[in-house]
Amino acid sequence: MSGQTVPADFSGHMLDLDEDEDLEVFSKNTSLADGSPMPTSPSSMVNQYRLEEEQQDANTRDLFVSVDNPESHVTAIETFIMYRVVTKTTRSEFDSSEFEVRRRYQDFLWLRSRLEESHPTLIVHPLPEKFVMKGMVERFNEDFIETRRKALHRFLDKISAHPILSYSQHLKVFLTAEELMSHKKQGPGFLSRMGETVRAVANSVRGLRSRPEEFTLMQEYVEDFSTKICSVDKVTQRIIKEQREYLDELKQYSPTYSQWAESEEELAEPLRAVASCVERCGLETEEQIQHLSEVLVPALHEYVLCAETLKAVMRRRDNIQAEFEAKKEALESRRVDQEALQYEVDGLADRVELANNALKGDWSHWQNSMRTDLKSAFLSTAEKNVGYYEQCLAVWESFLLSQREEPGEQTDGEDAS
Repeated sequence: MSGQTVPADFSGHMLDLDEDEDLEVFSKNTSLADGSPMPTSPSSMVNQYRLEEEQQDANTRDLFVSVDNPESHVTAIETFIMYRVVTKTTRSEFDSSEFEVRRRYQDFLWLRSRLEESHPTLIVHPLPEKFVMKGMVERFNEDFIETRRKALHRFLDKISAHPILSYSQHLKVFLTAEELMSHKKQGPGFLSRMGETVRAVANSVRGLRSRPEEFTLMQEYVEDFSTKICSVDKVTQRIIKEQREYLDELKQYSPTYSQWAESEEELAEPLRAVASCVERCGLETEEQIQHLSEVLVPALHEYVLCAETLKAVMRRRDNIQAEFEAKKEALESRRVDQEALQYEVDGLADRVELANNALKGDWSHWQNSMRTDLKSAFLSTAEKNVGYYEQCLAVWESFLLSQREEPGEQTDGEDAS
């Protein structure tokens, strides 16, 4: 890697969307926005989803994407990281079976934004956060780059395995186009986005007359899940912090016994043995901390971000329903232009049904994926914990065995007295 290794978008701000950016996606018409094949009715969308999900489960996946080989790029105004994105596929809509492009973090943001605009009530997997400038310099290292690379790989892996999002035209462009600038310019203009944002805010303030019970239960689940996963994530990080402090103590502890052995001839052998045991336990502790940091913490934090994504999806669904209710109320109270307004209300009714069915279909897909991912992380952590304690136990058992007096040695000592 050439030059100083730093994360992409040195001059950027937080990844987390602010309220306006989140609302901006609420009221977009998604019927043809993506250009990807979409079902013609709400019921066919659900059936297509279920059919394609079954095909995915039958190991018929035909799109594989990997993210690797980060490289530092330095310009006159910024320093950023470019990642290699390799795609292998057997899908007929691709011109080749393999593609290789380079993308920076901003490009991943563009892709996720387009996917959310095209499919406002599908659950688009989150990207890793984009850190603020303050305190950033010390994070410009290989570990940070590798952590981000893994998260970007996870993002594309989730999208490419999704039965609907994987067929997005935006994803195809991201995976195959040599450059994205011309495609990025094809999005809605600033005034159009501002109008949509204002309308979304109005619908949000107006609120819903009544949310369907199944989505109320979904909302309650999301809130509860968010509380629990955030709590577990914070406690896990606190435990790792305490283990690192414990490891620092062990590193000071072992030399103390070694130094003591130099001035205590009669105790020299057991003191050196204790020093060795402490040192070996320190190495095991270091491995365990690394495992937690690389396996459990990323899995937990990934679903902390997923919880925020779910909340945004629920808000977008509510906004679509609120817009429909507002137009319907206007139709009932007006005597003129009823035909045009009725046409608009009918279109919004279809959009509400499409949004609801998309979310219901993706909800079970997301839950299954979440449970599989977290269970895998928990099992891996449990296995590592067992190994860690077994190794430390074996270290101290070996010390006890080494310090036991042989029966013959004890008898000889008694005869001599």
